[in-house]
Amino acid sequence: MAKLNGKTALVTGSGRGIGKAIAQKLAADGARVVVNDLDSAPAQETVASITQAGGQATACVGSVVDTDFPERFVGTAVDTYGGIDIIVNNAGYTWDSVVQKMTDEQWDAILDVHLKAPFRILRAAQPVLASAAKRERETGSVRCRKVVNISSMAGTGGNPGQANYSAAKAGMIGLTKTLAKEWGRYNVTVNTVAFGLIRTRLTEATADTGGSIELEGRTIKVGVNPELMATMERSIPLGRGGTPEEAAGAVYLFCIPESDYISGQTLLCGGGFVV
Repeated sequence: MAKLNGKTALVTGSGRGIGKAIAQKLAADGARVVVNDLDSAPAQETVASITQAGGQATACVGSVVDTDFPERFVGTAVDTYGGIDIIVNNAGYTWDSVVQKMTDEQWDAILDVHLKAPFRILRAAQPVLASAAKRERETGSVRCRKVVNISSMAGTGGNPGQANYSAAKAGMIGLTKTLAKEWGRYNVTVNTVAFGLIRTRLTEATADTGGSIELEGRTIKVGVNPELMATMERSIPLGRGGTPEEAAGAVYLFCIPESDYISGQTLLCGGGFVV
């Protein structure tokens, strides 16, 4: 039997890249997934890929930083599937600059998407998780629920040009450790996966040749210069960047019953690279 049968998972930023791989991984093991993306088309593509493979998924489209998003996201899970078992806070992007050139807009945008949005989603989910835990205590059918927050090795060791991103991802680890202590009484485990170099559209395009994404009216340069990418990969003991599917595997470890007694931890998923 699939380990996640009957469980409902919410995954932000799951229309593309790592988030899509996470959604597909959880669905393949039986979870019903609420897929989120800023844009409808990629969200619906992920939903279609899951349903075509025999799984269950629905979409909640919108920006995680919107004021009404947390309640809509949580409400979609409750209204469609009856509750929440897994929350993966994955959505995000980078907007890099050295600190003396970084604007307040850059700082605020990255802190909002990587730290404030997950905080607000988890705050919105708390009444649902608390009520479920109370009901289950009364009936004697205790169920372990899971939160997996996505951080980065930039958050554990810093990274030049990423003061905003590194600060946000370090904050995510602090948020995780605090909620692990607050939510243990609800039988909810809260853990972090900190990714190293994972090959996605944000790393494959090269900023030097005009790689960029359009995001909420902003044009954000993305990508890693090929020579720098090669240097980075040589520093990784496994000799390469990871795939979105491998990143999803690390998240999956915190979602299955075998990790029910692990909470407040940060798992480095970086091919052996340590900062």
